Amino acid sequence: MQGRTRTRGAARGMSYGVTRVVARGTPRGAVRGTAVRGTAMAAVLALTLPLGGCRLTGGPEVLAAGACRGQHVTGITEDAVRVGGIYPLSGPASAYGLIASGVRAYFGHVNDGGGVDGRKIEFLVRDDGYQPARAVEEARRLVELEKVFTIFQTVGTPSTAAVRDYADRRRVPQVFVATGASRWGTDRGRPWTIGYQPSYVAEARVYAQHLKETMPRATVAVLYQNDDFGRDLLDGFADAVRDSGVRIVAEQSYEVTDPGVQGQLANLASSGADVLLSVTTPKFGAQALAVDAAITSWNPLHILNSVAVSPAVMKTVDTGKVREIVSAVYQKDPADPQWADDPAVEVYRRSLLRYAPEADPAAPQTVFGWTAAQAFVKALQQMECPTREGLRDAVRSLDDVPVDTLLPGITLSTGPGDGFPIESMMLARFEEGLWSPFGKVVDTRAVFGPVRTASAG
Repeated sequence: MQGRTRTRGAARGMSYGVTRVVARGTPRGAVRGTAVRGTAMAAVLALTLPLGGCRLTGGPEVLAAGACRGQHVTGITEDAVRVGGIYPLSGPASAYGLIASGVRAYFGHVNDGGGVDGRKIEFLVRDDGYQPARAVEEARRLVELEKVFTIFQTVGTPSTAAVRDYADRRRVPQVFVATGASRWGTDRGRPWTIGYQPSYVAEARVYAQHLKETMPRATVAVLYQNDDFGRDLLDGFADAVRDSGVRIVAEQSYEVTDPGVQGQLANLASSGADVLLSVTTPKFGAQALAVDAAITSWNPLHILNSVAVSPAVMKTVDTGKVREIVSAVYQKDPADPQWADDPAVEVYRRSLLRYAPEADPAAPQTVFGWTAAQAFVKALQQMECPTREGLRDAVRSLDDVPVDTLLPGITLSTGPGDGFPIESMMLARFEEGLWSPFGKVVDTRAVFGPVRTASAG
């Protein structure tokens, strides 16, 4: 299928055990309600089941007493916290199912140590097949039937956006969603949803800064997924290179249901651009790399956005036929020899082997799940009240919180007017089968200022 070409005038701005989160100074009796039954298993993978004749009434909400009176404590007791996650375990984005494996391993590791302040984390996973309607259905099951305390992670901008409206109506935290769309950090009207990873705008800014410094007159061809994810990164890049010598000269989009992007790459090659910016998910990122290698008359610098990077994608690359491949990174790569003896990476590998042996420890998606789960536990520990409201507020008041599997110099920070936990990244070059970081960590807040607006859509 031939992609849609965009004409640009002015540039325009993706059952674990249950957590003990007693707030500092908050008596255990502040939480009351029916106890959630514990489980001997470290994790349960709950696959999608049809709703059938189930009636989702929601039932009465459980409210806190004491200092946190009136706040919602559904899904959290003195011994456990029930957490739900929605992932594409099947469908065109199933590579992201590894995120759930990383999360499962970290929660298992935490539960092994007694949980969070004594509460075990019960993690229920649902499959949405990367379909927004299914994501909403699974969110309803988790909230109204399973009585989860929070939805921790939905994957992809379309599914996350669909669930966000539901979570906002139900006043259920939807935290650290696995998508970098800028709306999660700029929409103050929906405080129950927040992202985790660097925004697509921040990532685009890192690429733009690199080109302005090293190829100041570069021409750029862009392949992008035709949804909020693709447009957000593309628009962020266009904004970042505006008023510089770097120019976008060609754009081609694809649909997530397309079989391939060969036609789009052929059209982009005809532009003769110096740089190919691939704003893709793993399946299409691999295809773009293969076509780039096959087109001998065009040899651009190939920038591959971070969400497309995985061992499965990179092992297919004929590096002798691709000029140079660059991406952006913010977490430690367990395959990189420099982290071979790193204590945090050692714990990650050991826990993954125990709790998610099916997962590839070198896959960025697995590391992402582990790292995001660690950030989630840090937020639980920071709650002033062990309530849904307490979690909502905690994730929006992070102050240089360290996570030991992030790259040195990168921490979590949020605050009034800034809903982006991570906005720093550094560049990496793919060489000899590994990603090799180069240069310095780029704090995009400092270089470009905060992200003020989100792309429409």
